[in-house]
Amino acid sequence: MPNGTTGLLSPGTHDITVDGLRQRYHVHGSGPLCLAMPGGPGVTWDYLRMPAVERFLTVVYVEPLGTGGSQRLPSHPHGYTRERYTRSLLGLLDALSLPRVLLLGHSHGGFVAQHLALRHPERLRGVVLYESAPVTGPEHVAEAAARVAGFVRRNEGRAELPRVLAGLQAAGSATGDQEVTAALRDLLPAFLAHYWEREEEFAPMRARVTGTYISPLGEDLTPDVIDDRGALPSLAVPALVVVGRYDVPCGPRWAEELHGLIRGSRLVVLEESGHFGHLEEPTAFAAALREFADGLPA
Repeated sequence: MPNGTTGLLSPGTHDITVDGLRQRYHVHGSGPLCLAMPGGPGVTWDYLRMPAVERFLTVVYVEPLGTGGSQRLPSHPHGYTRERYTRSLLGLLDALSLPRVLLLGHSHGGFVAQHLALRHPERLRGVVLYESAPVTGPEHVAEAAARVAGFVRRNEGRAELPRVLAGLQAAGSATGDQEVTAALRDLLPAFLAHYWEREEEFAPMRARVTGTYISPLGEDLTPDVIDDRGALPSLAVPALVVVGRYDVPCGPRWAEELHGLIRGSRLVVLEESGHFGHLEEPTAFAAALREFADGLPA
């Protein structure tokens, strides 16, 4: 790897060491920097590739600790809290000599982005909360169940529906990498607005997605509870909230709540998307992100 920050931000795949652990990331595109944190946790990073966004932003796609080419914690599969992920992101920013960037967090990555933005606003020009939510726990689970019921009603009679529902159920009880990967591939149609109408387009993604089992517990085996409702009104960086109309795990209810809690935030609802608006409506997604990024202070 070339020495210096320029080499560390050259196109391609890079490994650095943060807190004694290998951190892998991928650089694509041109323009101002955007750090992208994928979801899961534990899902391979490449589902988040945003070619339309890479036309105007240099996107640094992170492979979160414990996932893909990034090193696992000694406490694996436990210990992957939002605070731990935030530490690794701050270490990456320091290694790249980036004082302030635009941070995009998708799904669980949105939870991490919220955490970092609330605690270290001085490191961000802005934050994109993409398919995120202000809270997890029973209320979040109940809303997701209602969204699944809506998916079932829209797809009644589809031959593959039982497989998708089995995948959704298996995802909640999987405790190994192979189980997580199988569940992800089974449930994927529920995370897209119109999977079967666009199956030829999305089937390759479904076939290659892989996952690592990451537990919801910290190193001390206590749950990493998420409830940012009390803190979000104090968020001190510009925020864009993006959601797909048909998203199941983090649907419009949560996006509207985030928007209502965060002063001055912008809300974009992608009307023909589920959980992956950057793939389902790439032009509209990129336009929203470009407008937001262009309006940020230098």
